[in-house]
Amino acid sequence: MKKYSSLEKKVTKLSQRLKFDNLSYLPRWIIVIIDFVVLIGAFFMTFLLFKGMGLRYVQVDSIFLYFGTFLTVNVFFFWLFRTYSGIIRHSSYIDAVKLLFSQTSLLIVFLAFNYTHLLIYGYKAFLNTSLFINVVISFCGLFLYRVVVKQTFELYFTVQSKDALTKAIIYGADANAISVANALKLESPLRFKIVGFIDKNKGNGTKRILDLPIFAQKKKIPTVMRSQGAQGLIIADKSLSKQEQMAIVDQCLEYNLKVFTVPAISDWENQKEISRKVKKIQIEDLLNRNPIVLDNKLISSQLKDKNVLITGAAGSIGSEIARQVLGFSPKRLIILDQAETPLHNLNLEIEVLKPKSKIKSVIADIRNKDSITAVFEKYSPHVVFHAAAYKHVPLMESNPNQAIQTNVEGTKNLADLSCQFGVQKFVMISTDKAVNPSNVMGASKRIAEKYVQSLHLKNLSLGESTTKFITTRFGNVLGSNGSVVPLFTKQIAEGGPITVTHRDIIRYFMTIPEACQLVLEAGAMGNGGEIYIFDMGKPVKIIDLAYKMIKLAGFIPDKDIEVKEIGLRPGEKLYEELLNDTSKTLPTYHEKIMIAEEIQEEYEGLHCSISSLIEISKTSDKEDIVRMMKQIVPEFKSMNSDYEMLDVKKAVDC
Repeated sequence: MKKYSSLEKKVTKLSQRLKFDNLSYLPRWIIVIIDFVVLIGAFFMTFLLFKGMGLRYVQVDSIFLYFGTFLTVNVFFFWLFRTYSGIIRHSSYIDAVKLLFSQTSLLIVFLAFNYTHLLIYGYKAFLNTSLFINVVISFCGLFLYRVVVKQTFELYFTVQSKDALTKAIIYGADANAISVANALKLESPLRFKIVGFIDKNKGNGTKRILDLPIFAQKKKIPTVMRSQGAQGLIIADKSLSKQEQMAIVDQCLEYNLKVFTVPAISDWENQKEISRKVKKIQIEDLLNRNPIVLDNKLISSQLKDKNVLITGAAGSIGSEIARQVLGFSPKRLIILDQAETPLHNLNLEIEVLKPKSKIKSVIADIRNKDSITAVFEKYSPHVVFHAAAYKHVPLMESNPNQAIQTNVEGTKNLADLSCQFGVQKFVMISTDKAVNPSNVMGASKRIAEKYVQSLHLKNLSLGESTTKFITTRFGNVLGSNGSVVPLFTKQIAEGGPITVTHRDIIRYFMTIPEACQLVLEAGAMGNGGEIYIFDMGKPVKIIDLAYKMIKLAGFIPDKDIEVKEIGLRPGEKLYEELLNDTSKTLPTYHEKIMIAEEIQEEYEGLHCSISSLIEISKTSDKEDIVRMMKQIVPEFKSMNSDYEMLDVKKAVDC
């Protein structure tokens, strides 16, 4: 250990003098000079070796001519086999093979010359055995100094960044795991010091990979890691199921060990950059969900060469729908929002992709029917994805007039114009908060659902084969604006505390891409009038999510980061539902999409009530607005809100 420490100090001092930081590789002229020195040394070593035995290596008198020819032919074969094309510090067995071929070719050429000389002059120009030994010494010298250079660079960078290295074990022992280990060893600057592999098959406990031990998974993973002093686990085994991966992560987080994940080899865009793909496991990676398989052919038939309008396109859901729709080559994509800067940013992002579709960015407010009419007149959309909405529950409790004007009136404007301009499909993005709503936001979305359903029913009764109205309903989306995940991430970054409204509150979660994939699928399969609900997986306890995110960030809950309970917000439920009490579900061909059978209302009566609600939202006070909302949506029962008194009065009146 003392010898190794002194070597580290010497390498560090040398690196400070030479400033290797700016030397990413040795110039070729230096390599050529070193190669010549090795070849000269090998020749004279062989010459002196045979001279000591009383033998002459070179039989002809012109020894310098022979030596010059020897060097020239060597250089020719170096050029032929491109021995200088690689970077010395990244030498591998390929470079050894190139050197072997060049020296073997030299040996064959000189042996052929020697026997030709024998036939012409009656004696050999040199001893064949001497030539063979010369070639062997040359090959060993050429390859050995390359190994020395490679190891010197590796030792230098290891010493330079040793304080920042994370000792890690790679979970997996297949080709993916080996490739990850190789990539991380060549990474600059180094982040990890790989100390071994874990094999779940338990059959390779006595074997080694890359001169590193393979640990059979006989004990819990944290036990193996602590025995090796490892602080991190890199999951490279892609045969693991979600359940197995979650179990491993939970074990590691329990002992405050870091967990990293990496894509499979088949997903690598550039294998040389795989080390950059090794990232800390995210909360999204732990959702107990299987990949979604889409019917791309069906979706393409609905969107290809069509004019597609997306409202609320600057939001998290709308922008992802826009990205995914572009993959199906619409003729024109109209992205509409009232938020100028986010819409501009989305437009810049899409322009980088250089899509074949025409992109039209429109600043407009869906509450202004005249401006929206102008959009329909100008672009004649075939498909509308309606994602524009106010969605923050506490804000809408305080501003019910804005919830009505955007979520209800805005939806009504778009739905009416879709019928007027012959839109083929109208897909509305709704929420699980519209089910048995307990807040103004959820109730406003339920009213919007009712309106588009009744409009479809009206069209059917009149025998009009026009717009197909489809509603999609799902729960919380990880990473969306207002989601708890970005909030928790910000609170962790600020050192806490993480605020949880209630210890028992649970929510359904899915990722933004997942939700938008299912929106496209439901929109393609819908025949009109359906409310599609998505399989959201298992509900997640918000406090468990908070604890897990703290651990994933490398902190200890309630020690480094406090988790603080602040009480339910106005209108907030302990749990959300995907179906009303009176509703049933019907399966579809897609296992993650079901149809909710809701009681549909007649258009005329509902239209009259909604029109009155919109009018009073512009003139009356909050209580009058909410009172009328409760008349339109009888199951709307306020919770933890000032509007609970309206439910009591209604009960007394009855």
